Amino acid sequence: MPDVERAGTVLGWDAAGAVAAEGAGPAVIVICEHASAQMLAPWEDVGADVLASHAASDPGALGLARALGPHLARACGGAELIHAPHSRLIYDLNRSPDRPDACPAHSEIYAIPMNAGLSPADRLARMEALYLPFHNLVRARVARALALGQKPVIVTVHSFSPIWHGVARKVEFGVIHDAMPALARRIVAQADGLGLVTELNAPYSAQDHVTHTLRLHALPYGLENAMLEIRNDLIATPQAQTALAARLSAVLSRAIADVAEEVACPAL
Repeated sequence: MPDVERAGTVLGWDAAGAVAAEGAGPAVIVICEHASAQMLAPWEDVGADVLASHAASDPGALGLARALGPHLARACGGAELIHAPHSRLIYDLNRSPDRPDACPAHSEIYAIPMNAGLSPADRLARMEALYLPFHNLVRARVARALALGQKPVIVTVHSFSPIWHGVARKVEFGVIHDAMPALARRIVAQADGLGLVTELNAPYSAQDHVTHTLRLHALPYGLENAMLEIRNDLIATPQAQTALAARLSAVLSRAIADVAEEVACPAL
């Protein structure tokens, strides 16, 4: 297993929702790329205000993803969560290596001095130290599930800020897709019971280059997938994360079942 400090952490649940280190291939793999605001040496020159902000991590996303895991495992037949160990301020794992915002010099209202004027060699060092271990870990877990006879659904979990550049966002739950839209559309169609303002491809879309993880790990294998974005004030506490996970998991599991049925019975 890769170095956890660099690669990330894997949590698994069996079909009964019990914690399972290894076992049958998971039916769902949940990925949380922006789980942590942890800084790693030698990349530590960041102010406390930035570390506490959405610029450093997706607040509430990891708690929500952890709470979703056992629900999805019981509903779908096993689940796995893979989450990153470091702040996206060092390197954004959901951006391709050619993107300037993989190491952002600015994030909304925040300047990130340690990322200003990076040389290609600097970016390469971070990519090799952080991006490659994480995505190699995800690739290995997806390959393991496939080898065990599963075609896991891939779901990435993110949160977004209620206000962006001074403008309030009305959307509360966004579902984003790339080249395979079926699952995202089914999630939105099933979302009425959540009681959240739900939109497809909001507050971001694939045109904003936010579906990199899905492009790497789901699309090449034809795995059903979606990116979930929850407004972070709605998952600010463990209690809120647990409550939303119970409701959201029902929506996700129904959507996953609907897509599986559509694939099994294609239209003539």
